[in-house]
Amino acid sequence: MRLYAVVAAGGFRRHATYRMATAAGVFTNTVFGFIMAYTYIALWEERPQLGGYDQSEAVTYVWLGQALLMTCAMLGGGFEGDLTERIRTGDIAVDLYRPADLQLWWLAGDLGRAAFHLLGRGIVPMVLGSLAFDLALPGSAWMWPAFLVSVLLGVVVSFALRFLVALSAFWLMDGAGALQMAMLAGLFFSGMLLPLNLFPGVLGEVARALPWSSLLQVPADVFLGRRTGWGLVQAYAFQAGWAVALLLAGRLLQSVATRRVVVQGG
Repeated sequence: MRLYAVVAAGGFRRHATYRMATAAGVFTNTVFGFIMAYTYIALWEERPQLGGYDQSEAVTYVWLGQALLMTCAMLGGGFEGDLTERIRTGDIAVDLYRPADLQLWWLAGDLGRAAFHLLGRGIVPMVLGSLAFDLALPGSAWMWPAFLVSVLLGVVVSFALRFLVALSAFWLMDGAGALQMAMLAGLFFSGMLLPLNLFPGVLGEVARALPWSSLLQVPADVFLGRRTGWGLVQAYAFQAGWAVALLLAGRLLQSVATRRVVVQGG
């Protein structure tokens, strides 16, 4: 486990070196946060309690989305591009022969990346949003750690999804198309564009049942106090269930890919 802790720390340091990119990201997140916040205010003035949120909760949802956009890699930008490239060039064969688990290696690095983006690109836009708008912040101190646990589970689900997509490059000529499709799915079904509670009928039920809802919708509901008690346990169980299922699917796909590399190498 010490090895993976070092890898996670390395992932944090790697992203911490890009200071200008981080500053630009904070600026971008803040600008889009203001644009979306005023858009939501106009929408909620016409439709109060839309999706079960009042206006303050809706604006808070906007800033949570900006804080978690890079943390949960809803638009990609994590390890998946590097992994896809290593598969394309054949360098993945070296990784598979290393005395370290491929999936855990990339997961550790991604956790380090997520931790940096939560601190580096998440806190500042959220603070600026709270200064400009009346946000619905948790009234109880225990809701903050409850929220962070949900974010951690969301990051793991996000990793598992992107790991599966990246491994598809073993069978595709180019994994770029799959990565683009995954990015669009993450943007739409995470609730980044609109809260999934606003989606009508069957579409809403399906969207809330898909793993992408773990990236933003579930953590946002925990933050807003809509998941407490047994509801909080159910939220964690939902996220953890998808995380385990997707990680196991990734491990199975990794095993199949490893055998393919070994056969071709032999």
